[in-house]
Amino acid sequence: MTTQTTAPETPSAPAAKAPAGLLPLPEKAARGLALGGSALTVLSTFLAWTWTADFPGDLTVYGYPGGLQVLVLIGALLATLLAVASYGVRGLGRLVPAGPDAALRFATLAAFATTWYTVLSISSELGGLVNLEPGGILAAVASLAAFAGALALPFQRPEPDPIDPDDTGWEKTKHSLGHTWQTTKAVFAGGAPRPVGKLPSYAEILIIVAVLALGLTVFTYGIGTEYDELFIGFLITAGFAFAALNKAGLIAQASQITARHQNITVCGAFVAAALFPFTQTDDQYATLGVYILIFATVALGLNIVVGLAGLLDLGYVAFLGVGAYAAALVSGSPSSPFDVHFPFWAAVLVGAAASLVFGVLIGAPTLRLRGDYLAIVTLGFGEIFRITANNLDGTSGPDITNGSNGISSIPNINVLGFDFGNQHDVGGFTIGRFANYFFLMLIITAVVVLVFRRSGNSRIGRAWVAIREDETAALAMGINGFRVKLIAFAVGASLAGLAGTVQAHVTYTVTPEQYLFAGAIPPNSAFLLAAVVLGGMGTISGPLIGAALLFLIPNKLQFLGNYQLFAFGVALILLMRFRPEGLIPNRRRQLEFHEDAEAPTSLTKAGA
Repeated sequence: MTTQTTAPETPSAPAAKAPAGLLPLPEKAARGLALGGSALTVLSTFLAWTWTADFPGDLTVYGYPGGLQVLVLIGALLATLLAVASYGVRGLGRLVPAGPDAALRFATLAAFATTWYTVLSISSELGGLVNLEPGGILAAVASLAAFAGALALPFQRPEPDPIDPDDTGWEKTKHSLGHTWQTTKAVFAGGAPRPVGKLPSYAEILIIVAVLALGLTVFTYGIGTEYDELFIGFLITAGFAFAALNKAGLIAQASQITARHQNITVCGAFVAAALFPFTQTDDQYATLGVYILIFATVALGLNIVVGLAGLLDLGYVAFLGVGAYAAALVSGSPSSPFDVHFPFWAAVLVGAAASLVFGVLIGAPTLRLRGDYLAIVTLGFGEIFRITANNLDGTSGPDITNGSNGISSIPNINVLGFDFGNQHDVGGFTIGRFANYFFLMLIITAVVVLVFRRSGNSRIGRAWVAIREDETAALAMGINGFRVKLIAFAVGASLAGLAGTVQAHVTYTVTPEQYLFAGAIPPNSAFLLAAVVLGGMGTISGPLIGAALLFLIPNKLQFLGNYQLFAFGVALILLMRFRPEGLIPNRRRQLEFHEDAEAPTSLTKAGA
């Protein structure tokens, strides 16, 4: 008789429990509270929030949201959709590839923050909470309940995949690292990422079109806000809604799709931008549009110097001023000491060439410096340019720039009989002066983007990145560091001068005070550098979006007065804390700032 021995049973480890939420509520009740509160918040936007129309936006109408109610409605609809998705409804998986819980927290926060900001503004401006109608009270309570329910949702840890007993030690280690990464991401993102199949090409192109249309709509709405309360509410809703979409994984998914269709995305972005003037009834907001494009183009040129080559330039705005002054002096201005009137194409060449020459002259003796020393020297160049332009008035020096009065009465551009200073009818739409310059700057921006892409992908572009990452190692590999950095300085300066030629004609007057290191209103060197860092160093779309935000927000927040720069500083501190790689970073920057999170993915690729 054979006796069969069995190993003693090992007590199974207790099942890992999902960490509890921030509020002590059962998960089922929390999901119901988040869904019900979000739905009631949607309903409340169709009710009156105050009995008097004295508050901007007229929130006294039943059945039709107005003013800040529209922003609350958008946040509440997003929260409702994510709350429904959190129940595992079939077909909504593609909307939340990274899990709905973390996204739901930010969506309910968007509706809650905008609602309570509106309620407190009504109370402050009209004299107390007694001015609230039942709709406003319902919105405040419902949005608070929805946010509380979202905070009570537990974090979800992903279940580990079974380990193959035949795996080698390396495979087990790699599996363990991958699971650790999934768990960490689940804790901070609210759930494990869900695999999403690749869509057909036509579907991805339609998604790109939808993303660009959404971006145009958001930008047009933001730039067209008519009063301060609405713009602040727009910032609150847009910021938290973007965070919700990011936590849901939609931003990453859209980035992957646009990366697979780069040419279509770039062309579509310029088409969407070209449609902006047709959404305006006058030049009021087209004015901001053309200034944003000038600022964004200069920021993209600075991105070559800072983002690709890693050279900290604190006086870059001086190259914009050199281009503007050079074009103003040869464009037929009566204030110019030179009695010449070059055509626009010649003035553009003069402005770009002058900036390029100054870039080489300044870079040749200074680019052998590194780091803080280079930054100090470039800062000094920016101040020297401004002071010199201020002194060339015929008293302290030769009469070239008219000193502090600058070059005034710069004529409008005229190309082949098309006067950019006059209105023109195109397809039933009246295109005003600033809209004309908007289209011109859009063409110049396209040229700058083309130069950036081609140079970044070229041999010299790879040399710039090598210098940025480790100049000593790059020199050891045979790269001529001085020549490479001088080329970056010259290319960046010429692109800034190109934008400066248009700025001179748009503003009619060029003065030294327009080119400070820091000031309340861009463009200046500090804001240009902030736009590059904020948007994402080394990318194309990052500085464009960063420049748009940094130009639009200060112009809309002028009512803050002396607190404007304080608010700007607080926003930058928060950004550096929560997203140091920028709004739209490249892969390399993400790895630098999130090395621990991305290491397993890199190891998996290496093992494969």
